[in-house]
Amino acid sequence: MHLCSEQHKWIMTLEKLLKQRIAIIDGAMGTMIQRYKLEEADYRGERFQDWTCDVKGNNDLLSITQPKIITEIHKQYLEAGANIIETNTFNAQKVSMADYEMEELSYEINVAAAQCARQAIKEFGKEDTYVAGAIGPTNKTLSLSPDVNNPGFRSISYDEVMEAYYEQVKGLVDGGVDIIMIETIFDTLNAKAAIFATKKFFADSGKELPIMISGTITDNSGRTLSGQTLDAFYYSIEHAQPISVGLNCALGGEQMRPFISSLSKIADCYVSAYPNAGLPNAMGEYDESPDFTANIIKSWAEEGLINIVGGCCGTTPNHIRAIAEKVKGIEPRKRTLQTA
Repeated sequence: MHLCSEQHKWIMTLEKLLKQRIAIIDGAMGTMIQRYKLEEADYRGERFQDWTCDVKGNNDLLSITQPKIITEIHKQYLEAGANIIETNTFNAQKVSMADYEMEELSYEINVAAAQCARQAIKEFGKEDTYVAGAIGPTNKTLSLSPDVNNPGFRSISYDEVMEAYYEQVKGLVDGGVDIIMIETIFDTLNAKAAIFATKKFFADSGKELPIMISGTITDNSGRTLSGQTLDAFYYSIEHAQPISVGLNCALGGEQMRPFISSLSKIADCYVSAYPNAGLPNAMGEYDESPDFTANIIKSWAEEGLINIVGGCCGTTPNHIRAIAEKVKGIEPRKRTLQTA
């Protein structure tokens, strides 16, 4: 009961925070993990030293095998000014964990990741901070065939994806998250499975948390990978009644701006944006400096487009610190409540 009471206290203040100022979400987890230059043995730890396949690259597993590193990364983002930190669970569902033959660990990984984030907040002692349970798109798509010669083929069913998400949501909530974050959506049908799973868990458990939803526009066409326009994406997920909807990943701030502007006009909830640190260079690395990224986001804030901002691929605590400083004192976007 203590955990539920504590969650309730923070949830009640989230809406107040978003009305008062622009909230800051953290930056990239993967970028920060790369800095530790971990090897196979580091990923395995003692518990998985005899695992049957390689696990290097399974960043979500580190919440179990290297919890101090994950907690430290969270703390760095809190120190940089983040109000919302995302759990290290982008791929922590059975569908993606199958790549490492770790499907049965999915629930445990989500609990452990949520606890790492909560521990970081406890150690840092900062008010107005929240843990968002990060739910990624999986490595399979429900709307597109992986076989170009068989467009009707699907490698997974809606029910399988939904059930994997349900287990993930359960682990995140049991671990103590404050928000469910369905992010990097490139296929809205996958997102619908995540939304259904989340709502089903809320109904089954009697616990309900705010939902944040963030899609991904893959290029300047303004469409998701599965072909939806931005407007179509929003109207496909608004039934979830998210506390916020936004965009992240794939694009840098300069490329994302027109789409954030469009979303700001149609969304009747809060709007979030966390772009990459520019576009990747020939080596797949991100060169955009913290000041450059922060100045782009500052211009969005001055135009009244956003409520929640942060960074995705390539961003670091320095990027988040610069963003937080640039948007400080700027009025957040006013919600446009639409009536039927």
